[in-house]
Amino acid sequence: MDGPELDRINALLDRDVDLREKIKEQVNELDKKTRTMVGVLNKIHSTPPEGMSALLDSVRPLLLSCQDVTSVLAGLIPENQFWRWKDMWSNSIRTAVFSAALVEYLSNRTLLSLAQAAGILGIKAEWNDRMSLPVEDYLHSLISLVNELSRLAVNAVTLGNFEEPIKISIFVKELFAGFSMLNLKNDTLRRRFDSLKYDIKKIEEVVYDVSLRKLAEIPSSHRK
Repeated sequence: MDGPELDRINALLDRDVDLREKIKEQVNELDKKTRTMVGVLNKIHSTPPEGMSALLDSVRPLLLSCQDVTSVLAGLIPENQFWRWKDMWSNSIRTAVFSAALVEYLSNRTLLSLAQAAGILGIKAEWNDRMSLPVEDYLHSLISLVNELSRLAVNAVTLGNFEEPIKISIFVKELFAGFSMLNLKNDTLRRRFDSLKYDIKKIEEVVYDVSLRKLAEIPSSHRK
């Protein structure tokens, strides 16, 4: 390689190093937000039903503040290079979507859609080649949601909320049925999906115990 070619290669390497540092700075900022959200949401396991609304309201501004980070990332990433850099923030985005999905479930008892998740994080369709929410990251977040809800099913009973495990059971079974119809080719995602049966078993045991002790009524359509 001649001198000009070496200079050009070094310039490209320096540019990548600089870009990586700028991305890392934004990912660190996103991590701070997601750690705070997860910390607040962990309180759902010790919060009675009457205090849940206020707790969830405290998380929503944090969720919306993630839009600041996704906007900066979209401006940093060169055109058509999303897949080159996405692994740097993938885990952080999954945690943010998990938080949004948990807030949505506890607020409305509904499943957060892929489009809704992208909207909450401020990810725009026109950023598709620079910043987007991949389906696999969304599905990983939903699996984390089920993991968390299986914990909540147990802890809700401790707080005397005997209806919660039944609501969770109905929701999780419907979500699992939807997952079962997907053609999952990603090995990690497939393994995590397969592990959901253990969460469902834990939830069913709680529901069975609540039913046996006649602490809550199970809808006839969801009885075994």
